[in-house]
Order: sequence, then structure tokens, then C-alpha cells
Amino acid sequence: MGPQLGVHELLHVFSFLDARDLLSAAQVDKVWNEVSRTKELWRQLCLRRWPCKDSQMTLGTQTWKQYYLCRSELEFRMESGRPEDFVCKAIAGHKGAIAKLAYLSPKEPCFDGRGKSVACTVSADGTVRAWDLREGTEIWSSPLQPAALVNLVTYPQLQLVVTVDKEGLIKVWKAENGSESASFRLPMDSSALEACDHPEGPFLLVACADGALYTLTVPGLQLRSKVSVFPDHPTSLLCSPDCQWVFAWTQDSELGPKVFHTRSLLCPLEDEPPVSTTLPIGLTSRACWAPDQAARLVVMHRNDSGVQLVTTYELGAKKSRDAINILVQQIASFVLPDTMMSTHLMKGHGSKVLLLVSGSELVLFTIHGLQLAAFQDHQKPITSVCVDQSRVITSSFDLSLRVYMWKKDNQFPVLKSCYHLLGGSHRWASGFTQVESDSVSIAGVEARSAGTSVLRSYYFQVQRGRGDRVG
Repeated sequence: MGPQLGVHELLHVFSFLDARDLLSAAQVDKVWNEVSRTKELWRQLCLRRWPCKDSQMTLGTQTWKQYYLCRSELEFRMESGRPEDFVCKAIAGHKGAIAKLAYLSPKEPCFDGRGKSVACTVSADGTVRAWDLREGTEIWSSPLQPAALVNLVTYPQLQLVVTVDKEGLIKVWKAENGSESASFRLPMDSSALEACDHPEGPFLLVACADGALYTLTVPGLQLRSKVSVFPDHPTSLLCSPDCQWVFAWTQDSELGPKVFHTRSLLCPLEDEPPVSTTLPIGLTSRACWAPDQAARLVVMHRNDSGVQLVTTYELGAKKSRDAINILVQQIASFVLPDTMMSTHLMKGHGSKVLLLVSGSELVLFTIHGLQLAAFQDHQKPITSVCVDQSRVITSSFDLSLRVYMWKKDNQFPVLKSCYHLLGGSHRWASGFTQVESDSVSIAGVEARSAGTSVLRSYYFQVQRGRGDRVG
């Protein structure tokens, strides 16, 4: 059949092959080998296996084929969890407790040797610091600030860090050297920060403790809009994966949570409030977005009888000549089992899977309430959960991190419990309080005695893929 097919015909046929079959086709003859190396074939394989924007994949000097083979090999080796693959380092520097941890480097892997994993932390000691997780060293530290820093967000593409202190002073820091580039003062402390990368430009959402929502430009921190959401109530915020929607709620309040259309916050009309709607529920405690469905919102709340529910909504916008109306459709709801009534963490995966944490137990549900799995790998309460396309990582007061890997199934993804990563000694550490990760490293905040913290990094030693673990 080979001689009868031209290059274009072969390309069409090869577009239906998976990676393993494409590698086999390359062994047939010279023509098949050259066609099988076509950039677009491997680009589509990459985007199908790891859905994201082209710009979020860091190829560096590699081809799409090299990227696919290296990342497949990385995931295979990450699942096997051999201890010798991780280099663990305790990185000290802060003189107070670490309040927040976030990655400053892009979370997508880079296999050409140029990328590195960089995390930032803020602390009660009044400093923000950047860390090289592979080397286990401090890159820079800000000057001592007038008040304790309590929160931060990062903009990896812009290489910027934004912090806020306990008195409401917001600052932007340049990632290259830690220099301050802009500031904005709130009338009081902040209850939430959200970094948003909107198509019309990056911006920052800030909830003030008085219930006001501020929308600021980045990097200049110019005020675009201010709206009173829940007067005199601290407000929590969540920006949708595509940054088109903002969900705001006040914890366990009778006040119904609100959904804002982001563009109306960025480009407010004179004398008109931003476009928003109030969901017909109260006593909201947790919320998350479905990563693969940008307009799918999941909310945990109680009804009038005190029954705890998890309800999923699909959002839409109906545009007319004079206005935009938000459309809300409830697509699923279920009652939480009695064993999950103390749920304190909730994350989404894909379009239909929820991860709920109650005490030391991690439980997976569908948005319709079907329980998929339950894990009790920790001896003490889970404090944080990090979820991405490949892995789930939990941190706990038992001074360990647990790594799980996703496996694709016909209908729902399957989560496999893989291995523990241990922290320091219980003699001077009380457990992990936060965890974050990128594709090759894991960073955890380890609480120490006397109210201090250290950053503990686990760096995975990356090897170039050989093509035998393509899956």
C-alpha cells in the first residue's frame, strides 16, 4: 500500500494513529519515517494528551515529537515513584511563618535544560522571597515591609509577583530581581486575591474585608472598577479558567453568592453596575470550577433544612443590543453523605470529577454524586490539595505528602495512589500546611516550632525520553 500513497495521503492516515503506532510506522521506510516526524502530527498528539493552549507548552529548543516523548517518559517515571528520582531539600530563610506559596515559573515542563522551577513565598516576617527549587537556594528577598505579608499571586508569563500585607497594601514585584514596580492601598485588609489572564490583558481581583471588589490592571495596579458585593462581609473569590467569570461568596452566610461577567468589571459603563447575577442558594461553604469546562461552576452549600448539597451550574451570556444577561442552568446536584459533612477542601478535575477532603480522607465523586474512590493514606488531617492533569498531591499534618496519578478510563478518570514523600523530623516540625507543584518539582510548606516555617522541595531528576514509554 505504501507506494500507492502520496505524502498528503499518508499524513491523513497517520493523523488517526496514536504515538506508539506512529513510531512503528516510522520503521517502514524512509518516506514513512519522514512523514511520521511531521510537526503537526506530534503537535496534535501533545494537545490531545495534555489539553492546553500552544503558548502554555514550553518547547524550548525541542520539536513537538521530542516534547511528547520526554513528557511521556516523565509521567511514567513519576508514577513509579522511585526514591532515587527525587532530590529533597529543606530551604530556610524566613524568620516567620510562611503565609502563602505559589509557583513563579510556568508549570508546563521544559526538557531542553533551560527551564527551572521557581517558587515564591510570603511570610509574617514581612518579606517576599523567590526560591530555586532544584538548587534549594534563595534567588532574592524583598526589603523588610512595614507589615506582615499575608497573601500573594503570581503571573508566570509576565514574570511578576503580587503581594498584600495585613493592612491592605498591595505591591507588584519583578521576578528577575525582586524590585518593586507598583503599589495600591486598600482602605483595610484584603480577604482574597485572584490573578486573571484575560484576553484583553492581565488584571488583579481583590476582595476587601469590607465586602468591596476591586479590579486592578497589571502591572500598573490602576483601578478599573470597584463594586460593593457583600457590605461589611469578608468575600471569597474564584475566577473561571478562561477568566470570563468571577464567582464571589461570603462564607456560610444567608447572602446568595454572585457571578460577575468579567468584562463588565474590566470595562465598566458609567453609572451602571457590572453585569452580575445572584444564585438562588445560601450558606455557601466551598466552590470550584471544572477545569475542562470554563463556564461550569460547582458550589457546596446548605438548604433551609441544613442538608449539605453540592450543586453544579452551567453559565452563559446572552447579548442584546443594549445589555448582557447572565444565564444560569443547574445541571446536577447531590446530597453529601454524612461521612463528608465536615468537608473542608474541594477541587475539580476534568469536567465531571470532584475531589473532596474531610479530615484525613480524600474522596472522589462525579458531579451527580457517584462516589468513584476513597483514600485514607494520611494519619492526620489533610491540609492542602494540588490537582493538575497528571497528578494529585495532598499535604498533611502527619508530615508527609501523598502523590496520586490519573489514569484514563472509558468514562471517568481513575486516580491511583502511588507513594509518600516524607518531611523532616516530628521533633521540630508539626506537619505540612501547603503544597504546590509543577511537572518536575513539588514544594511544601513545613510548619516548625516557635511559629516559623521552611520550604521543602522535591525535585524530580528529568531524563530525556527514549520513546519506550509513550503509552
